[in-house]
Amino acid sequence: MKIRFELNGDLVDPEIKPDQTLLSLLRDTLGMLGVKEGCSAGECGACSVIVDGELRKSCIMLAAQVDGCNVVTIEGIAYEDGSPNDLQQAFLNHGSVQCGFCTPGMVMASEVLLMDTLEPSRDQIREAISGNLCRCTGYQQIVGAIEETAKHRAKVEEK
Repeated sequence: MKIRFELNGDLVDPEIKPDQTLLSLLRDTLGMLGVKEGCSAGECGACSVIVDGELRKSCIMLAAQVDGCNVVTIEGIAYEDGSPNDLQQAFLNHGSVQCGFCTPGMVMASEVLLMDTLEPSRDQIREAISGNLCRCTGYQQIVGAIEETAKHRAKVEEK
């Protein structure tokens, strides 16, 4: 079956199998290797993407469900020239990237939070990333990176 959706700003119309997951479509068919397969059960958050403005776990979502939707992966949030956006750069600056496996999902969860909440509290940040498991950083560096980005974006918004 054929579906059509927007992926990182481009219209795509791949052929899919009825039981194909969005994760499989994104990684195996469309080459979005930043979307990671971790648990395959929606528990770790490594496969997180943004679908129509909402954070979704692509390992437990069927590809057919994104027909007509707007899907953004980690590849779609970098700046036009491919350089890291402000949030990605803050993750690097704060040492929030160690093994890197959880990073794309953490960044995607953070982007959704920052779309909805201009100045999130530390508790709101922790809640927003709670569906993403990290075994390396202890989360403090991640929370710090998100906090810094929120403050930066709030200043830009004021201007």
